[in-house]
Amino acid sequence: MNNIKPSISKKHLIAIAVVIALGVGAGVFVMQSGKPKAAAAAEGDGHGHGTHTEAKGHGDGEHHGKADGKGHDDDKGHADGEHHEKSASKGANGGSLFKEGDFGLEALLSEDGGEPRLRIWMFEKDKALPQSAATVAATVARPTGDKQALTFVQDKDGWVSRETVAEPHAFDVEIIARKGNEPFMFVMSKEEGKVELTDAQIKAAAIGVDSASAASIKSALLLPGEIRLNEDRTSHVVPRLAGVVESVNASLGQVVKKGQVLAAIASPTASEQRSELQTAQKRMALAKTTYEREKKLWEQKVSAEQDYLQAKQALNEAEVAVANANQKLGALGLSSSSASGLNRLELRAPFDGIVIEKHLSLGEAVKEDAAVFTISDLSQVWAEINVPAKDLPLVRVGEKVTIKATAFDASATGTVAFVGALIGEQTRTAKARVVLDNPKGAWRPGLFVNIEVVAEEAAVPVTIAADAVQTVGEKPVVFLKVNGGFIAQPVQLGRSDGKRIEVLQGIKAGTSYAASGSFVVKSELGKASVEHGH
Repeated sequence: MNNIKPSISKKHLIAIAVVIALGVGAGVFVMQSGKPKAAAAAEGDGHGHGTHTEAKGHGDGEHHGKADGKGHDDDKGHADGEHHEKSASKGANGGSLFKEGDFGLEALLSEDGGEPRLRIWMFEKDKALPQSAATVAATVARPTGDKQALTFVQDKDGWVSRETVAEPHAFDVEIIARKGNEPFMFVMSKEEGKVELTDAQIKAAAIGVDSASAASIKSALLLPGEIRLNEDRTSHVVPRLAGVVESVNASLGQVVKKGQVLAAIASPTASEQRSELQTAQKRMALAKTTYEREKKLWEQKVSAEQDYLQAKQALNEAEVAVANANQKLGALGLSSSSASGLNRLELRAPFDGIVIEKHLSLGEAVKEDAAVFTISDLSQVWAEINVPAKDLPLVRVGEKVTIKATAFDASATGTVAFVGALIGEQTRTAKARVVLDNPKGAWRPGLFVNIEVVAEEAAVPVTIAADAVQTVGEKPVVFLKVNGGFIAQPVQLGRSDGKRIEVLQGIKAGTSYAASGSFVVKSELGKASVEHGH
C-alpha cells in the first residue's frame, strides 16, 4: 500500500484553531450564567440556613398561635388559635413535640409509675435544657368545664406532674414553660374514646343535644313488691263433717256468689244431728201440751201446784234441748230442713269471689278438716312491699304510693295500710302492705311490681334527661358534646323522678350532652372498640 499524506494548508489550520477556541469560551459562559436558582438556594441552606428546613419538617405543630395558622384543620374546631396534639409531631420520647424558634418542648401523658401523669422535656436548639434553666406549669381543661392545675417536679432528664390526671383522657392541656424570663405557651389536646360524628350524622341519627340544668325533682323511693291475695277476703272451705261427696257444683276458676252451693256431702254425723233435733222438737211439743193441761187443772184447783211446776220444768228442758240441737246444726253448717235427706251436707260460698283452689271430686271420701275449696274476692288485692330498714321512715301508714307492673305497662295508686313492726332476720326488711282496688282483675296474685313512694320535692342544681344515661364498662356515663362528636363521661347519679336525674359528680350545669338517642352514640362507641391501652 501506498502511504498517502494529506496536505493541509496553513490557512486551514488557523481556521480550525479559531473554531475550537470559540466553542470552549461559549461553554464556559453557559455554565456560569445558566446556573438554577433552586440549586443556589439549596447551596445557601448549607451555609447556616438549615434551621429553615427543620422548621418545615416540624410543620404547624411547632407553633402556639403566634405563627401561621393556615393549613391547620384541627384549629377550626377549637377556636382558640392554638395548635394541638394532632398537628404536633412526635418527639424522641413518643410525646407531642412543640417548638417556637430555638425552644422546643415535648409532652407525654404516661403511666410509667402506675398512675397517669404528665411528663415534660424541654430543649434549646435540639439539645436538652438543664433542669435549672427552665420551669413549667400546666392546666387541664375538660369538656365538663372542670380545670385541674398541674405542678411539676424534676424527674430524670425532665419534669413530671405531682398530680395524677384522671380518666377519661379527653381534655386540653395548656402548658406554660419559662426559660429564664421568657415564657412559652403550648396547648396539647387528648381525645381518647371520642366518638366522631359530624353535625349531619348527628341530625340524621336523631340525636338530641341538651344542656345540664337545674330542676325540681320529686324524690321517690322505688321498692320491690308482689301482688298477693287479700287474706281478709280469702276463705278455705272445709266440710266440718266427714263424709262422701255426692255432687260437685263449682269448678276451678268459677265466679260464685255468697250462699251458692259448691258441693254436697253425705255424712252420717249430719244424719245424727238432724235426728237429735227432730227428737228434741217432738219432746218439746209433748212437754208443751202437758204444761198447758197441768196449768188449767191447777188454775181450777183440781191438781196440785207441784204437778204444774213439774210440767213447766219439763217444758223448759225440752226448749233448751231444741235450742242446743239447732246450734249444733248451725255450727256444723247444716240446715234444720231434712227435705233433701237427713245425711246431706251442703258446702256454700261464704262471700262473692272466685274458686282459686278445688280439692275434691265425686265419690271421694273427705275428712272434716280437709280444705276442699279456696274462695277469694279479687276485687281487692294486696301489694306487699319489702322495705329495707333504712327506708322505713319514708314508708308510713296512709302514705300515697304508685304501683307499677314489671311485666306490662300498667300502674295504679294506693295507700299504705300496714307497716310491719318486725324486721326479718334473713332479709333485713319489714313487710308493708297496700290495699289495691282491682275491679278489672288486671292485678293478678303473684305479679311482681315496683312501688314508688314519693318522699319530697327538692331543687337540684344539676340534672339531665333520664334517657341520656348509658352504661359503659358497668358504669353510668353521659356522652358529652365536643367538637366533632361525643366523649363518654362517667357520672355519679342521685335522685330521679323518671324524667330527670340528679348528677352528683361528673358534669356541671350548662354542659352539652346527648339527651335523646344516646344509645346511638353508645353503639358507635362499641363499633369503634375504643379502649385505653393502659
